[in-house]
Amino acid sequence: MTIPEHSQLGKASAYADQYDASLLFPIPRAGKRAEIGVTGAPPFLGADLWTAFELSWLNRRGKPQVALAHFTVPCETPNIIESKSFKLYLNSFNNTLFTDAAEVQARLRADIGEAAWRGAPQAASVGVKLLLPEMFDREPVHELDGLSLDRLDVECTHYTPAPELLTAAFDEQPVSEVLTSNLLKSNCLVTGQPDWGSVQISYSGPQINQEGLLQYLVSFRKHNEFHEQCVERIFMDVWARCKPAKLAVYARYTRRGGLDINPFRTSHPLALPANIRTARQ
Repeated sequence: MTIPEHSQLGKASAYADQYDASLLFPIPRAGKRAEIGVTGAPPFLGADLWTAFELSWLNRRGKPQVALAHFTVPCETPNIIESKSFKLYLNSFNNTLFTDAAEVQARLRADIGEAAWRGAPQAASVGVKLLLPEMFDREPVHELDGLSLDRLDVECTHYTPAPELLTAAFDEQPVSEVLTSNLLKSNCLVTGQPDWGSVQISYSGPQINQEGLLQYLVSFRKHNEFHEQCVERIFMDVWARCKPAKLAVYARYTRRGGLDINPFRTSHPLALPANIRTARQ
């Protein structure tokens, strides 16, 4: 079974430096989605945006090459990719000969796509973009746009998810707002190691009580769950409690082991956000 406890998380691992696609460890999304009440088609669209900062391989003359990589994994895939396995897989390129960056890109797309779509009746693809060194200085740093909830001086007493903190003004005129916070912290589902993130919540509908929303986001501080699962939990809690007409939740987590994961979920068709890192990433 592909469950988190069977992955390499929290275990001593040999770092293969020869290409090995079998290192990728897919974990079904369905189990954690069932916990938040999603048992059929989810009420959201979106994708998981990954950035790999430690990608290297050898050219045909044995000279090392380096690149950054952006990956886009649709949330419709039946699986997430466990991040340590992703790391080990990328490391397996380190002493492997490839003809050029295009061959590396094609191999990445095929392998990650197979793992993410494994078990689906009909497989699709994933997005892979390589940035070579001459493009590195075009990579911007930008904070999430919106009104910061962190300006609020609130008392925080809940450190496990407390959706009851979410309220909205159902008897007033609806609004459209974009709210942000840098105070999102959760922990790895298996190892308990801290995961630090920034979150952006865009919505139209009854005005959400901002103090309660900030306290709710802080309440993830001792919660053990993967990045993708936390964002889906936030989406579903806000969707159910505040009943917006439209909702999008986007989180950017700081990197670990050369990888960051940035899940985006939206109730309605929207272009994916540009995969631009924040200062903490």
